[in-house]
Amino acid sequence: MKKVWGVLVFVIFVSGVIFLSRNQTKTGQITSLQGQAVSAERRIGVLAKNLQVPWAIAFLPSGDLVFTQRGGEIKLIAKGTSAVTSVVTIDEVKQYGEGGLLGIAVSPKFSANNYIFVYYTYSSNGDDTKNRVVRYKFAGGKLSDRMVIVDAIPGAVFHNGGRIKFGPDGYLYITAGDSLNPSLAQDTNSLAGKILRIDESGKAAFGNPFGNRVYSYGHRNPQGLAWDSRGRLWETEHGNTATDEVNLIEPGKNYGWPDVRGDEKRNGMILPVVQSGVTTWAPSGAAIFDGNLFFAGLKGQGLFKISIDSPTLSQKVVSDLGRVREVVIGPDNLLYIATNNTDGRGNPGADDDKIIVLDPKSL
Repeated sequence: MKKVWGVLVFVIFVSGVIFLSRNQTKTGQITSLQGQAVSAERRIGVLAKNLQVPWAIAFLPSGDLVFTQRGGEIKLIAKGTSAVTSVVTIDEVKQYGEGGLLGIAVSPKFSANNYIFVYYTYSSNGDDTKNRVVRYKFAGGKLSDRMVIVDAIPGAVFHNGGRIKFGPDGYLYITAGDSLNPSLAQDTNSLAGKILRIDESGKAAFGNPFGNRVYSYGHRNPQGLAWDSRGRLWETEHGNTATDEVNLIEPGKNYGWPDVRGDEKRNGMILPVVQSGVTTWAPSGAAIFDGNLFFAGLKGQGLFKISIDSPTLSQKVVSDLGRVREVVIGPDNLLYIATNNTDGRGNPGADDDKIIVLDPKSL
């Protein structure tokens, strides 16, 4: 009888080892979500935890991951590890409502110039809230050569925009909110309520439609940018009392805010490709993989997906992470997702906030 029990225990042990080995994530140091073994089909794991309102993620050519926290910190996770190290705290950052240290982008010429760019909120004079884009050199784990390249973007307690990304044309694109002043979104001489397009020195990009930094206008609070394989720019935008939007952006076009919303029509104004109707997504970061647009949902509490070739109402593909702020495609073709349960509007768990890794092929 003892021999039978011994064989049985051995079989159970071996089966457990095989199960765990088949359910490891592909990302080395990443641990499974909530400490549970996770199926190979989803390959979901926690890269970092106990973060404070992580806002944007970018990758260096080395594969190292850099991210911002809204309070003013830039942090780094070296490739192949899960250790979070601090790069710098930018004292000038004003964490005010939805403002703070927001977007981060790495120059496509980083190997030659070591440039990284950040977008943050600051006070230009007492309570006069503004946003700016700043360029640094990043080498040896430190920032230097600070240069403000876009200044005095209108800011407020809400609607600061803040996403910055390099497009396939090598220019830097910037989302700027309407700063709670909707009329500015229709003024092509204002930086508010716009998508801006600049070179690495801050000058208006060649071919911009109005001869200034403005690329498109009529935006309320845009927070996500992503390009598809055809070079088309997709944008996610917070609507007013729902009617959130996914837009296909073209230079010089007017996307309607505050004159129209949702499926309302007016001559010369562009309808969204998809809008949320009476549902609220509060969409933020966006990424495209294999013909699908993935975008983060804050109020929507999850990760959403639409097909860019036949867009219909979006599908929520992950719903157990709470508020989601950012999603990017890493150099390993995995999705990197930042939660925002500690931003004052969520219900943080013991380990929030987190950076999650997920295989888009499983969604």
